[in-house]
Amino acid sequence: MVTTVKVVKSMLVLLEVLASGDGGFVVVVEVVIGGLGNQKTFRPKKSAPSGSKGAQLKKHIDATLGSGNLREAVRLPPGEDLNEWLAVNTVDFFNQVNLLYGTLTEFCTASTCPAMTAGSKYEYRWADGVTIKKPIEVSAPKYVEYLMDWIESQLDDESMFPQKLGAPFPPNFQDVVKTIFKRLFRVYAHIYHTHFQKIVSLKEEAHLNTCFKHFVLFTWEFRLIDKGELAPLYELVESILQL
Repeated sequence: MVTTVKVVKSMLVLLEVLASGDGGFVVVVEVVIGGLGNQKTFRPKKSAPSGSKGAQLKKHIDATLGSGNLREAVRLPPGEDLNEWLAVNTVDFFNQVNLLYGTLTEFCTASTCPAMTAGSKYEYRWADGVTIKKPIEVSAPKYVEYLMDWIESQLDDESMFPQKLGAPFPPNFQDVVKTIFKRLFRVYAHIYHTHFQKIVSLKEEAHLNTCFKHFVLFTWEFRLIDKGELAPLYELVESILQL
Protein backbone atom coordinates (compact mmCIF):
# COMPACT_ATOMS: atom_id res chain seq x y z
CA MET A 1 0.00 0.00 0.00
CA VAL A 2 2.88 2.39 0.66
CA THR A 3 3.93 2.16 -2.96
CA THR A 4 0.40 2.85 -4.13
CA VAL A 5 0.18 5.98 -1.98
CA LYS A 6 3.47 7.23 -3.39
CA VAL A 7 2.24 6.61 -6.92
CA VAL A 8 -0.98 8.51 -6.32
CA LYS A 9 0.77 11.47 -4.74
CA SER A 10 3.36 11.68 -7.49
CA MET A 11 0.70 11.45 -10.18
CA LEU A 12 -1.47 14.13 -8.57
CA VAL A 13 1.45 16.52 -8.23
CA LEU A 14 2.38 16.06 -11.88
CA LEU A 15 -1.21 16.49 -13.04
CA GLU A 16 -1.43 19.77 -11.14
CA VAL A 17 1.60 20.96 -13.09
CA LEU A 18 0.07 19.76 -16.36
CA ALA A 19 -3.11 21.70 -15.67
CA SER A 20 -1.43 24.88 -14.48
CA GLY A 21 -0.97 26.39 -17.93
CA ASP A 22 2.43 27.76 -16.96
CA GLY A 23 4.28 26.14 -19.85
CA GLY A 24 5.14 22.87 -18.13
CA PHE A 25 2.42 20.98 -19.97
CA VAL A 26 3.71 21.73 -23.44
CA VAL A 27 7.20 20.65 -22.46
CA VAL A 28 5.87 17.31 -21.28
CA VAL A 29 3.91 16.82 -24.50
CA GLU A 30 7.10 17.40 -26.45
CA VAL A 31 8.63 14.52 -24.50
CA VAL A 32 5.75 12.30 -25.57
CA ILE A 33 6.08 13.21 -29.23
CA GLY A 34 9.86 12.83 -29.17
CA GLY A 35 9.70 9.58 -27.26
CA LEU A 36 11.96 8.35 -24.50
CA GLY A 37 15.63 9.15 -24.46
CA ASN A 38 16.93 5.71 -25.31
CA GLN A 39 14.16 4.90 -27.81
CA LYS A 40 14.12 1.29 -26.59
CA THR A 41 11.07 -0.53 -27.88
CA PHE A 42 9.55 -3.88 -27.08
CA ARG A 43 8.87 -4.53 -30.77
CA PRO A 44 8.84 -2.51 -34.05
CA LYS A 45 6.59 0.53 -34.15
CA LYS A 46 3.33 0.12 -36.06
CA SER A 47 2.24 2.62 -38.70
CA ALA A 48 -1.21 4.15 -38.99
CA PRO A 49 -3.51 2.67 -41.66
CA SER A 50 -2.12 3.98 -44.94
CA GLY A 51 -4.89 3.28 -47.40
CA SER A 52 -7.56 5.16 -45.49
CA LYS A 53 -7.52 8.64 -44.03
CA GLY A 54 -4.90 7.35 -41.63
CA ALA A 55 -2.10 9.72 -42.61
CA GLN A 56 -4.40 12.74 -42.55
CA LEU A 57 -5.83 11.82 -39.15
CA LYS A 58 -2.36 11.07 -37.78
CA LYS A 59 -1.27 14.59 -38.75
CA HIS A 60 -4.31 15.95 -36.94
CA ILE A 61 -3.38 13.97 -33.81
CA ASP A 62 0.22 15.23 -33.87
CA ALA A 63 -0.90 18.82 -34.42
CA THR A 64 -3.40 18.81 -31.55
CA LEU A 65 -0.96 17.03 -29.23
CA GLY A 66 1.61 19.68 -30.05
CA SER A 67 -0.83 22.36 -28.90
CA GLY A 68 -0.71 20.88 -25.40
CA ASN A 69 -4.47 20.34 -25.15
CA LEU A 70 -5.06 16.63 -24.64
CA ARG A 71 -8.81 17.01 -24.21
CA GLU A 72 -9.00 18.61 -27.63
CA ALA A 73 -6.62 16.04 -29.10
CA VAL A 74 -8.88 13.09 -28.28
CA ARG A 75 -12.09 14.51 -29.75
CA LEU A 76 -13.41 13.22 -33.06
CA PRO A 77 -12.58 15.88 -35.70
CA PRO A 78 -15.70 17.38 -37.31
CA GLY A 79 -16.87 15.40 -40.32
CA GLU A 80 -14.57 12.44 -39.71
CA ASP A 81 -15.63 8.81 -39.39
CA LEU A 82 -15.60 7.44 -35.84
CA ASN A 83 -14.17 4.07 -36.82
CA GLU A 84 -11.34 5.69 -38.80
CA TRP A 85 -10.52 7.81 -35.74
CA LEU A 86 -10.58 4.81 -33.42
CA ALA A 87 -8.36 2.82 -35.78
CA VAL A 88 -5.63 5.46 -36.08
CA ASN A 89 -5.61 6.14 -32.35
CA THR A 90 -5.52 2.44 -31.52
CA VAL A 91 -2.24 2.18 -33.43
CA ASP A 92 -0.89 5.25 -31.62
CA PHE A 93 -1.75 3.96 -28.16
CA PHE A 94 -0.32 0.54 -29.00
CA ASN A 95 2.95 2.25 -29.93
CA GLN A 96 2.94 4.33 -26.73
CA VAL A 97 2.53 1.31 -24.47
CA ASN A 98 5.09 -0.60 -26.53
CA LEU A 99 7.63 2.19 -26.00
CA LEU A 100 6.91 2.50 -22.29
CA TYR A 101 7.11 -1.20 -21.59
CA GLY A 102 10.26 -1.46 -23.68
CA THR A 103 12.14 0.54 -21.05
CA LEU A 104 11.24 -2.03 -18.40
CA THR A 105 11.92 -5.35 -20.10
CA GLU A 106 15.13 -5.94 -18.14
CA PHE A 107 13.33 -5.25 -14.85
CA CYS A 108 9.98 -6.92 -15.57
CA THR A 109 10.98 -10.57 -15.80
CA ALA A 110 9.45 -13.95 -15.03
CA SER A 111 11.36 -14.00 -11.73
CA THR A 112 10.50 -10.45 -10.60
CA CYS A 113 6.92 -10.58 -11.90
CA PRO A 114 5.76 -14.22 -11.92
CA ALA A 115 2.15 -13.11 -12.38
CA MET A 116 0.49 -10.23 -14.25
CA THR A 117 -0.70 -8.21 -11.28
CA ALA A 118 -1.79 -4.69 -10.44
CA GLY A 119 -1.15 -4.54 -6.72
CA SER A 120 -2.18 -7.29 -4.32
CA LYS A 121 -5.87 -7.33 -5.29
CA TYR A 122 -5.74 -7.72 -9.06
CA GLU A 123 -4.27 -10.47 -11.21
CA TYR A 124 -4.83 -10.84 -14.94
CA ARG A 125 -4.81 -14.17 -16.74
CA TRP A 126 -4.42 -14.59 -20.48
CA ALA A 127 -6.84 -15.99 -23.05
CA ASP A 128 -7.31 -14.92 -26.66
CA GLY A 129 -10.36 -17.07 -27.31
CA VAL A 130 -8.65 -18.83 -30.22
CA THR A 131 -5.39 -20.58 -29.38
CA ILE A 132 -5.85 -20.14 -25.63
CA LYS A 133 -9.52 -20.39 -24.76
CA LYS A 134 -9.30 -20.96 -21.02
CA PRO A 135 -7.54 -18.16 -19.08
CA ILE A 136 -4.08 -19.21 -17.94
CA GLU A 137 -1.78 -17.75 -15.31
CA VAL A 138 1.40 -16.37 -16.87
CA SER A 139 4.20 -14.05 -15.84
CA ALA A 140 3.82 -10.34 -16.51
CA PRO A 141 6.31 -10.30 -19.42
CA LYS A 142 4.62 -13.33 -20.96
CA TYR A 143 1.21 -11.68 -20.62
CA VAL A 144 2.50 -8.55 -22.34
CA GLU A 145 4.10 -10.67 -25.07
CA TYR A 146 0.82 -12.51 -25.67
CA LEU A 147 -1.05 -9.22 -25.63
CA MET A 148 1.20 -7.42 -28.10
CA ASP A 149 1.16 -10.42 -30.44
CA TRP A 150 -2.63 -10.48 -30.29
CA ILE A 151 -2.97 -6.73 -30.90
CA GLU A 152 -0.55 -6.89 -33.82
CA SER A 153 -2.59 -9.70 -35.35
CA GLN A 154 -5.69 -7.51 -35.11
CA LEU A 155 -3.94 -4.46 -36.59
CA ASP A 156 -2.51 -6.54 -39.45
CA ASP A 157 -5.90 -8.09 -40.27
CA GLU A 158 -7.30 -5.97 -43.12
CA SER A 159 -10.77 -7.35 -42.53
CA MET A 160 -10.61 -5.83 -39.04
CA PHE A 161 -8.45 -2.73 -39.64
CA PRO A 162 -9.04 -1.92 -43.35
CA GLN A 163 -6.15 -0.36 -45.28
CA LYS A 164 -8.02 0.53 -48.46
CA LEU A 165 -9.90 3.80 -48.83
CA GLY A 166 -13.61 3.29 -48.34
CA ALA A 167 -13.32 -0.32 -47.19
CA PRO A 168 -15.95 -1.04 -44.54
CA PHE A 169 -15.16 -1.83 -40.94
CA PRO A 170 -16.63 -5.09 -39.62
CA PRO A 171 -19.67 -5.00 -37.30
CA ASN A 172 -17.55 -6.12 -34.33
CA PHE A 173 -14.80 -3.54 -34.90
CA GLN A 174 -15.62 -1.38 -31.89
CA ASP A 175 -15.89 -4.44 -29.65
CA VAL A 176 -12.37 -5.46 -30.67
CA VAL A 177 -11.10 -1.92 -30.06
CA LYS A 178 -12.63 -1.97 -26.57
CA THR A 179 -10.88 -5.25 -25.81
CA ILE A 180 -7.56 -3.82 -27.02
CA PHE A 181 -7.89 -0.76 -24.79
CA LYS A 182 -9.05 -2.81 -21.80
CA ARG A 183 -5.95 -4.96 -22.07
CA LEU A 184 -3.58 -2.05 -22.70
CA PHE A 185 -4.90 -0.51 -19.50
CA ARG A 186 -3.72 -3.61 -17.65
CA VAL A 187 -0.15 -2.91 -18.77
CA TYR A 188 -0.41 0.61 -17.34
CA ALA A 189 -1.86 -0.81 -14.11
CA HIS A 190 1.05 -3.25 -13.79
CA ILE A 191 3.63 -0.56 -14.50
CA TYR A 192 2.20 1.85 -11.93
CA HIS A 193 1.79 -0.71 -9.17
CA THR A 194 4.99 -2.69 -9.73
CA HIS A 195 7.53 -0.56 -11.58
CA PHE A 196 6.74 3.07 -10.80
CA GLN A 197 9.80 3.58 -8.60
CA LYS A 198 11.99 2.24 -11.39
CA ILE A 199 10.29 4.63 -13.82
CA VAL A 200 11.11 7.48 -11.41
CA SER A 201 14.74 6.39 -11.18
CA LEU A 202 14.90 6.40 -14.97
CA LYS A 203 13.41 9.93 -14.93
CA GLU A 204 10.58 8.83 -17.21
CA GLU A 205 7.62 9.47 -14.91
CA ALA A 206 6.59 12.61 -16.84
CA HIS A 207 6.38 10.60 -20.04
CA LEU A 208 4.46 7.78 -18.35
CA ASN A 209 1.99 10.11 -16.66
CA THR A 210 1.28 12.14 -19.78
CA CYS A 211 0.79 9.01 -21.89
CA PHE A 212 -1.60 7.65 -19.26
CA LYS A 213 -3.53 10.92 -19.10
CA HIS A 214 -3.90 10.88 -22.89
CA PHE A 215 -5.00 7.24 -22.73
CA VAL A 216 -7.60 7.89 -20.02
CA LEU A 217 -9.08 10.93 -21.75
CA PHE A 218 -9.42 9.03 -25.02
CA THR A 219 -10.99 5.94 -23.47
CA TRP A 220 -13.39 8.10 -21.46
CA GLU A 221 -14.37 10.20 -24.48
CA PHE A 222 -15.48 7.09 -26.39
CA ARG A 223 -16.48 4.88 -23.43
CA LEU A 224 -13.98 2.18 -24.37
CA ILE A 225 -13.36 0.71 -20.90
CA ASP A 226 -15.96 -0.25 -18.32
CA LYS A 227 -15.62 1.61 -15.03
CA GLY A 228 -14.99 -1.59 -13.09
CA GLU A 229 -11.91 -2.37 -15.18
CA LEU A 230 -10.35 0.91 -14.04
CA ALA A 231 -10.43 -0.05 -10.35
CA PRO A 232 -6.67 -0.75 -9.95
CA LEU A 233 -5.90 2.89 -10.86
CA TYR A 234 -9.25 4.45 -10.04
CA GLU A 235 -7.84 7.31 -7.94
CA LEU A 236 -5.48 8.30 -10.74
CA VAL A 237 -8.25 8.08 -13.33
CA GLU A 238 -10.56 10.21 -11.20
CA SER A 239 -7.86 12.85 -10.70
CA ILE A 240 -7.30 13.04 -14.46
CA LEU A 241 -10.99 13.39 -15.30
CA GLN A 242 -11.53 16.10 -12.69
CA LEU A 243 -8.77 18.40 -13.95
